[in-house]
Amino acid sequence: MLFFYVTMLSQILTMEKHSFKPTLNLFDATMIVAGSMIGSGIFIVSADITRNVGSAGWVLLIWILTGVMTLIAALSYGELSAMFPKAGGQYVYLREAYNPLAAFLYGWSLFTVIQTATIAAVGVAFSKFAGTFFNILEIKDENIIATIGIFKIYPAQLLSIAIITFLTYINTKGIRGGKIIQTIFTVVKLLSLLGLIIFGFLMADNSDIWNTNWTESFTMVTRSSNGSIIGGVAGSAILGAIAAAMVGSIFSSDAWNNVTFIAGEVKNPKRNIGLSLFMGTMIVTLIYVAANIMYLSVLTLPEIASAPQDRVAVAASEKIFGNIGAYVIAAMIMVSTFGCNNGLILSGARVYYTMACDGLFFRQTASLNKHDVPAIALWAQCIIASLLCLSGRYGDLLDMISFVVVLFYAITIGGIFILRKKRPLAERPYKAFGYPVLPAVYIIMAISFCALLIKFKPTFTWPGLILVLCGIPIYYLAVSKHQKKNEL
Repeated sequence: MLFFYVTMLSQILTMEKHSFKPTLNLFDATMIVAGSMIGSGIFIVSADITRNVGSAGWVLLIWILTGVMTLIAALSYGELSAMFPKAGGQYVYLREAYNPLAAFLYGWSLFTVIQTATIAAVGVAFSKFAGTFFNILEIKDENIIATIGIFKIYPAQLLSIAIITFLTYINTKGIRGGKIIQTIFTVVKLLSLLGLIIFGFLMADNSDIWNTNWTESFTMVTRSSNGSIIGGVAGSAILGAIAAAMVGSIFSSDAWNNVTFIAGEVKNPKRNIGLSLFMGTMIVTLIYVAANIMYLSVLTLPEIASAPQDRVAVAASEKIFGNIGAYVIAAMIMVSTFGCNNGLILSGARVYYTMACDGLFFRQTASLNKHDVPAIALWAQCIIASLLCLSGRYGDLLDMISFVVVLFYAITIGGIFILRKKRPLAERPYKAFGYPVLPAVYIIMAISFCALLIKFKPTFTWPGLILVLCGIPIYYLAVSKHQKKNEL
């Protein structure tokens, strides 16, 4: 009889225990990489890049350089993802290569800025472009709903929160729903972008804009907001202009690492995470470079630099499709940002779950619901992102994302060298391509980028560093609380 009750109790406990279910195949994982990367950036940031570097050759070089950096990083992460195919991804890599503090500072930055502010910004981008169809969603004084202190609340912000909440809810119902949304919307936006590029090239056949843009193609100049040349750039200022220009392209190419956060839900993660990182980043890099070649084929450099509200894709689409061009791009961006936010929301919560399991985040987030997803972590992320939508301060936070993100990428890739020495006999189903040269090249490029931003664009750097460092006392407070709990 005792054996019977023990057996029944064991079965009950087993039934109540929830764990991540590997349901994502290689294609699903690749769509998460590509879908999380492509938001609204590719439609906008080329205007700022053109103002910083001024010529066609440099504009393309900035995008190519960013693509090369992203591909090297993705190939390097393949080794780490194969070694630690666990939920949390980059957080786990930092913990294993360095220490829990380094991992916590990354997770802290992810929760306060990197993931949540990006979710807020992408959500608001969706609403802003929905304003093309519905005037009430335009950010205008006559559309203000309420004023709270210095903050103004617009219908667009409320729609952003509604979209974020809806996607969070869908993802609390299991990985399947989020996977379906991600796959459908990523395929649609890739095909839409490809279609826009093809139509742009066809329209450019009888145009001499291309030849005009490539006159003095590698002469770096700065341009004003109306597209006119302010002056030439020479000496060390060239490096500063490159770094400033890359802020936008790096932001547009970010979030490729999100698939590592959900490694626990990917089939054969030791193989498929690394492959999806390479395939996803390669697809997006090719699309981004092709899109900018198309922009340079249908718009003059002054037109790119002076695009209203930096909406380069809208200006190009109006040249291609006429008056309906603005509506075409608005619809494309709404599809793009909706799918992008789904990927960001789906993946980010897995990091907070892993942090909580380590005793470094809210204890309640260290649990999975009956659908085997971290629902509480998802809702915590939703709340912070929604508050950032209301505050309107996500834009200021995003200014420092590129610096913080690249810094953590460099530190993480440095972990490959450390782990090769610390754990030489550890299983490595995949080894970083081009090791040690390519990982070292990325670290040098990343540190150079960060150093240049510190020198030439301090407003992009110090706030981010301060925010990261604020996590140190919080880490020790969390550790102390966790230790006291264990002692009890």
